[in-house]
Amino acid sequence: MNEQVDNYCERVGTAFWAEPINAVTNLAFVIAAILLVFAWRRSREKSPAVLYLSFWIAIIGIGSFLFHTFATIWAAAADVIPILIFILSYLFLAVRYYLGLPLWLSVIVALAYVPISYVVVPLIEPLVGSSSGYVPALLAIFIVGLLMLGRDRRLALGLIVTGGVFLASIGFRMADEPVCAQSCRWARISFGTSSIRLFFTA
Repeated sequence: MNEQVDNYCERVGTAFWAEPINAVTNLAFVIAAILLVFAWRRSREKSPAVLYLSFWIAIIGIGSFLFHTFATIWAAAADVIPILIFILSYLFLAVRYYLGLPLWLSVIVALAYVPISYVVVPLIEPLVGSSSGYVPALLAIFIVGLLMLGRDRRLALGLIVTGGVFLASIGFRMADEPVCAQSCRWARISFGTSSIRLFFTA
C-alpha cells in the first residue's frame, strides 16, 4: 500500500511536495464545497442533498491532495473512492429528482454505473488512455442533460455545459504525457521542495 505511484508529468521524485501544483489546486474542491454550503444557506429549499454532495466534494479535494503529495497506492484509493461515491450519489439524485424515476429504479441506475464502467472503460482505453475511467461519468452527464431538454431546458443546458467543461479537462489530462514527452520542444517544469527546477528533454 505504500508503493510509490508516478502518474503525472509534474512528479519527478518521491518528495511530499514533488507535485505542488497538482496538490495545491485541489483547494478548488474545498472552496467549491464551501461556496455550495453558503448557497444552500441562502436557498429556500434547504435540500439535504446539497450538503451531502458538498461534503463529498470537499473529501475529493482532500483525497486528491493526499494522492498528489504522498503518491502511494493507499493515497490513490483515497483519491478515487470519494470520486466514485460522488458519481454514484449524483447519478442517483439526478435520475431521481431531475428525471423523476422511482426510488427503486434510481438505485438500479446508479448501481449499474459500476458494471457498465467495467465494460466501457477497457473498450475506450486504447483511445483515451488512463483518462478512460472518467468517460462513463462524462457520458452520464450528457445523457441526463439530453433527457432533460424536454423537461427543464435551463437545467439541461447547464448539465451539457458542465459536460463540455468536463470534456475539456479530460482532454488536458490526456495531453499531459504526450506533451511531456516532446523532445527538444517542451520544457518539463517541476516545482520542487526547495526551488524551481527546469528540465529540458534531450
